[in-house]
Amino acid sequence: MAHHKSALKRHRQSLKARERNRIVKTRVKNAVKAVRLAIEANDADATALALQNATSILDKAASKKVLHWRTAARKISRLSMAANKI
Repeated sequence: MAHHKSALKRHRQSLKARERNRIVKTRVKNAVKAVRLAIEANDADATALALQNATSILDKAASKKVLHWRTAARKISRLSMAANKI
């Protein structure tokens, strides 16, 4: 464990950031899963709504640097292509 005041503060900050990142990543996974389930159900309306929600969540995660922006773009692209096949 750290002993210096600045190192203790940095450790506290890293724990907070880790918790925030875990929450955002879980939201991303759940949003992507919702789109995939809607695609499997062949429900165009639900797919469009879920895709819009997932796109927003992925963009937000990328803007907060939780996900790399290219990773988010790739996921959005692949979900969109799958949704357009319906």
